[in-house]
Amino acid sequence: MNTPIVILNYKTYSESSGLNALKLANDLKSAAEESGITMVASPQAADIYRIKKETSVPIYAQHIDPISPGGHTGANLIETLVEAGIEGSLINHSEKRMQLADIDEVVQLCKKHDIVSCVCTNNINTSKAVASLNPDAVAVEPPELIGTGIPVSQAQPEVVEDTVNEVKQLNKNIKVLCGAGITNGDDMKAAMDLGADGVLLASGIIKAENPKDALLDLVSKL
Repeated sequence: MNTPIVILNYKTYSESSGLNALKLANDLKSAAEESGITMVASPQAADIYRIKKETSVPIYAQHIDPISPGGHTGANLIETLVEAGIEGSLINHSEKRMQLADIDEVVQLCKKHDIVSCVCTNNINTSKAVASLNPDAVAVEPPELIGTGIPVSQAQPEVVEDTVNEVKQLNKNIKVLCGAGITNGDDMKAAMDLGADGVLLASGIIKAENPKDALLDLVSKL
């Protein structure tokens, strides 16, 4: 995982689904090339193969289930997602919560398949617990700020700073990202100044009038 890093969670917005998902991936690729900052797309499972086939942007899945091949209707199997082209995955997003044992199993599956594991957390204590599982990254996002436009890096800077300190004490190799309300260059600079290695964001970019310009603004003060 090259840092600083920007991970764009597509969620299931119409602006980031289907053909729009591919257009957004091209915006990410172009903004990354112009800025020199690593930018990653995290689309819905149905859009992964199309994006991988038509662009070179790195792709993370939004979710992986702790399963092996077999009778698991409706689940996301890691083998299929890897074959489709993912290089990593979000795990335990606040909109797709998981039990700790299942988080551990998916982190181990990611290690087995040599892809990046980025575990989402909601506070400092949860971040510490997850760090003990040795994922590649922890992304702290207080759920009450998600989608509000109020950046955690400014509204609750202690959450970012203390998460960085606690996680790095356990394992200095784990990257720490922050999310929730991140939309512009001031937000990302504040996060990086607090010790974060990057950001995880969604609606602030996806719903922007010009996503590429919004991405370039996001990294303009680094």
